Amino acid sequence: MMIALTGFMGSGKSTVGARVADALGCLFLDLDDLIVKKAGKSIPDIFAQDGEAAFRALEARMLRQTVEKYAESTMVLALGGGSVTTPASASLLHEKTVCIYLRASLDTLMQRLEGETAGRPLADGSMAARLAERAPLYEKTAHVVIDTDGLTPDEVADEIIISAL
Repeated sequence: MMIALTGFMGSGKSTVGARVADALGCLFLDLDDLIVKKAGKSIPDIFAQDGEAAFRALEARMLRQTVEKYAESTMVLALGGGSVTTPASASLLHEKTVCIYLRASLDTLMQRLEGETAGRPLADGSMAARLAERAPLYEKTAHVVIDTDGLTPDEVADEIIISAL
């Protein structure tokens, strides 16, 4: 069973994903880390040098390869915030994983990202619009939605484990 965590930047996918994998004694992978390793450059550099379309194509390819490679494994995969904007990726996630949307309000996301937006190519003044655009995609792709406002990472991890098992 592959647990895939989706949600906007700052929703806790990487932090919580590592905790869930540790609790379950399984592998944890962060899709952004896989992309950086494959590209040989940072995500901001990919955006600056190649553009968002090239990044999304690489992201979709890395997601497909990861899902195929670990299809029979118990593992946790933290997705990039925009992974579900590619229709083929959203379909793959819904069909082949237990996809969990870590939903957080804009206020919570802004608090969590305060001082941490460097290196996040899409962390700009259009966050509210981007969140409003993506929220329906997160909800459509996910099997489970967990509201993370006011919860600690450990509490969110517990909710994921309860929901996924």
